[in-house]
Amino acid sequence: MATVAYKCPSCGAGIGFNAELQLFKCEYCCSEYTEEQIAAQAPDDAHGETSKTSDEENEEFCNEFLSYTCKNCGAEVFADEHTAAEICYYCHQPVVCDGRLSGQLKPRFVIPFAYDKAEAENMFLKFAKSKWFVPRDFFAKKQVEKIQGIYYPFWLTDVDVSASRTANAQNVRTWKVGKNLYTETSHYKLYRAGDIHFEDVTTGAFDAESKAMLEGILPYPNESLKDFAPTYLSGFIAKKRTVEHADIIDEVKKQVSEYSGTLLAETMRGYNSIQPQGTQVKLNKILGDYSLLPIWVLTYKKGEKIYTYAMNGYTGKIYGELPISGKKLWLLFAIVSLGITLLGTLGGLLL
Repeated sequence: MATVAYKCPSCGAGIGFNAELQLFKCEYCCSEYTEEQIAAQAPDDAHGETSKTSDEENEEFCNEFLSYTCKNCGAEVFADEHTAAEICYYCHQPVVCDGRLSGQLKPRFVIPFAYDKAEAENMFLKFAKSKWFVPRDFFAKKQVEKIQGIYYPFWLTDVDVSASRTANAQNVRTWKVGKNLYTETSHYKLYRAGDIHFEDVTTGAFDAESKAMLEGILPYPNESLKDFAPTYLSGFIAKKRTVEHADIIDEVKKQVSEYSGTLLAETMRGYNSIQPQGTQVKLNKILGDYSLLPIWVLTYKKGEKIYTYAMNGYTGKIYGELPISGKKLWLLFAIVSLGITLLGTLGGLLL
């Protein structure tokens, strides 16, 4: 398994992607570089070093853990089987596990982070502090600093479908002649059909446990996609996919069926009432591109439950379940109870 540590061409320090600048910036000498300039480093030169394990070790690590020696400080660092990029916990040197992003596991697209860690922390604090019953330690400095920028794997699927939709509809007309009121009801059988192309239907390529939360921060704009280069991962954590495209076909079909039904329903206008009968969808062509999308993630443990907060690393959209402070709820209950008691007492005195 090869690991690649991208370093500053000027001073040799570890270098990572700066979301605010959309460039690679060295925190030591403040030099700035484009992705092309960093990628142009030869893999075996003094600034872009690699290390490889034996075939036997490689097989073992692929099945369980990757162990590598940080080229910056010499520490032994471990990454689980689903991690494609890591950060040395001792010297914070960013390292890309290059062997896990090759061949069929190589993503086609990536969306770079648009918010850096400081901005992500501020957005989280604004979000958490606006909620009345969140425990104070949820947005304490030590807790907020645990927020991590992670590239998660998604499938972006282009789909061509032939879709049709049927419905019953009515138009009602009333008029009055003298003292008589007349009503005319016209009944219609509606049919709509067409070929529809869907671009980049986004589906998580990870375990079901994370799926609801991480898909809650969708969508990502199509124009933000870039051709994948491992340099974008430097300075962040990245996960490789655990779900193949064939396994999400039914999910994609369900999504495009709902979208198709909505699009065709919008053409059924001009009636007083409509009763949908059903939508039929045939998949003509389906093509999936494996992509890595940016998410800021923060977890919080309260008792035995773990709460996870996620923020779209490009749009800033937030999704997550927040913990509730029992003390704050009790305080509110006490204040409300006291207010009701005082009102009752005051009412009794006035009577």
